[in-house]
Amino acid sequence: MDTAVQTLHIDVVSDVVCPWCFIGQKRLDRAIAAVPEVDVEIHWRPFQLDPTIPLEGRDRKEYMLSKFGSVEKLHEIHARIESLGAAEGIDFDFDAITVSPNTLDAHRVLRWAAANGAQVQGRLARRLFQLYFEEGKNIGDHAVLIEAAREAGIDAPVVEAMLATDADRDEVLDEAATASRMGITGVPCFLFESKYAVMGAQDTDTLADAIRQIAAAKARGELETAR
Repeated sequence: MDTAVQTLHIDVVSDVVCPWCFIGQKRLDRAIAAVPEVDVEIHWRPFQLDPTIPLEGRDRKEYMLSKFGSVEKLHEIHARIESLGAAEGIDFDFDAITVSPNTLDAHRVLRWAAANGAQVQGRLARRLFQLYFEEGKNIGDHAVLIEAAREAGIDAPVVEAMLATDADRDEVLDEAATASRMGITGVPCFLFESKYAVMGAQDTDTLADAIRQIAAAKARGELETAR
């Protein structure tokens, strides 16, 4: 019996202000832990739920009311997400969020984090979710992004210097546009081996099953022949 560990690459297309992406991240982590026979490498890819938000951000309450129409509707949505998040170990604190940020700069820092390896990028993605949804921080603020990068193990002075420029803005926007052209209209979207897409914050079992099946197909060489 072949006991060699199989490798699998997953691109997670997401936005760091998407609560479903935070839930999806937790479920994906649990799915990976449930399939130890597969070595999964995750890459975080940019998507902007609302690229029209100005770089300085918008008042969170005003912005959300403009989207959902009433405080009652907003509370209903938040209550549902909070319940699902609690089951995944997430302590959503929507009341603490005062700014709806433009996430372009956050995605730039995530792009730079990838140069330090998938694990570093993953740590930063997780930290940005925590900062925004559990601590109410403005993740469009450069000081917040620089500190998050430092915590993830990235050279903070380099990040500070690059954020002051337009470095990789066009590249991030192009990558997000590519996702839209691929038909990705909502996130999270999990792309397995750049071939198979699983849309939405699927449950842990569904993600674990996808990991097993696609890793097995890769081991049999079926992904290569499908090209």
